[in-house]
Amino acid sequence: MPVPPTSGRLQWTDVPTPLRACLEDALGAPVTDAVTPKGGFGHQLAAALQLADGRRAFVKAAPADDPLTAANLHEGAVLGSLPHGAPAPDLLGIHHAADWTAVVIAHLDGPHPDLSPISADAEQTWALLDKLTSSPAPAPYAAAVNTTPTTTAALHGWDELLADPPADLAPDARDRLPQLAELEAVWPTLAYGDRIVHGDLRADNMVRDHHLGVTFVDWAHATTGPACVDAASLAPQLVLAGHAPADIAGLLQDHPATASDPETTTAFLAALTGHWHRNARKPAPPGAPGLRAYQHRAAAAGIALLGYRLS
Repeated sequence: MPVPPTSGRLQWTDVPTPLRACLEDALGAPVTDAVTPKGGFGHQLAAALQLADGRRAFVKAAPADDPLTAANLHEGAVLGSLPHGAPAPDLLGIHHAADWTAVVIAHLDGPHPDLSPISADAEQTWALLDKLTSSPAPAPYAAAVNTTPTTTAALHGWDELLADPPADLAPDARDRLPQLAELEAVWPTLAYGDRIVHGDLRADNMVRDHHLGVTFVDWAHATTGPACVDAASLAPQLVLAGHAPADIAGLLQDHPATASDPETTTAFLAALTGHWHRNARKPAPPGAPGLRAYQHRAAAAGIALLGYRLS
């Protein structure tokens, strides 16, 4: 198994020749170029393949014994089970060769969405979340995710920070440590539900396709859960994109996915923010040099939102 790169992802040239040949045969044309999009924190190959006949496809690939391969296979199963009209790309195939596995996905043509206040992308994303969570997950999707337990129930951090508060903890978090730890402790009892949950929703896990509009990608963490999870996860991302925390706090109060269950929304946001605060203080994992800085920023945005919900 290759050692994960210390900065960036595996490249197309790292893929064994038998798997590259298998993919070219399945796609029906030679690969002339492979472009790795910006963003993301994993070390696997994740690249848009340019084919000799002008078509493109997106591929994720890693050695069979790489932990990310299980996540890729889970994503493939999810993409094949989502309901018609879900904001997700089509699954094109799953291929194995030379002890590597590749999941091939339809290419989306467009940039990441602009979630800033001057763009309509955030509004479209909120509308997609309303549609995606307005009814229970269909049976094929539930079957695809039922062997992968949700990881959101284990989110925590305030418990450890309460026991040993770091010196650099922001005053707005330090002043609420007991309350935040109490909210976080309630979250595991509320973490289960029957709605589709993407599980890792942020701008670099979305594409504004020129034909489909905003589309969610990277479904490797998909599961079922409360309707509020993706909307509450998105809220700090919007603050990072320039929205006023007060405005996003108001959206959380009004959006159907979060307004219907404010207790669960607040408990989840507390657990997620605690997770970010705790993990941001750890060394950066191999292949993800920007992860800890992102978690610091996201944690601060989450605390700003919780300040409105707890005032």
